[in-house]
Amino acid sequence: MKILHLDSSINLEFSVTRQLSAEIVKTLMASDQKHQLVYRDLVKDEIGHLSGGIAAGFRPVAVSPATTTELESERHLSDALVNEFLDSEVIVIGAPMYNFSVPSQLKAWIDRIAQPGKTFSYTPAGPVGLAGGKKVIIASARGGFYTGTALESMDFQEQFLRKFLAFLGITDVECVRVEGVSKGEEVKSREMSRALSLIPQTIVARSATKE
Repeated sequence: MKILHLDSSINLEFSVTRQLSAEIVKTLMASDQKHQLVYRDLVKDEIGHLSGGIAAGFRPVAVSPATTTELESERHLSDALVNEFLDSEVIVIGAPMYNFSVPSQLKAWIDRIAQPGKTFSYTPAGPVGLAGGKKVIIASARGGFYTGTALESMDFQEQFLRKFLAFLGITDVECVRVEGVSKGEEVKSREMSRALSLIPQTIVARSATKE
């Protein structure tokens, strides 16, 4: 099995999502020695945000077709990122909530893999996802409590990721979530312990869907 592991927290070694995503990947890798892992740190190895020139490498845009060495390099990166994504069977995404949404570093990656003809297709009946059959596990963290509360409508983090992945044809998505990170160490520790305890059953659930 080919696993793609992405981290996007700017908190680096102090990050809750980095700890969660690492534990998820560790559990996955322990289940079979044949698993192959590709890791991308979207903060330490930041992907440039989408520009008209970069987008012209994989979709029609209203910009000049002229290119530069820098643009060629960015377009090669876009190809590498989408191929890496399509080649993977399981994707583990470390995605904290920043200002009710995902980090801009993760959004930059998303903008590179949303490629018509590769990850989705436009049809007379509307867009169709071309990247189905994958499993995505999101390591999620929020400073407050959103799930099942009055703040749930302000969740443009997990909901956005689920909708985007569904647009690409991926509906097998699980979230391992820590909420209340900003509510003090006791709450944070409790919620972290709870989330870590859920990882084995998340992995088992994934294995069961393959049988």
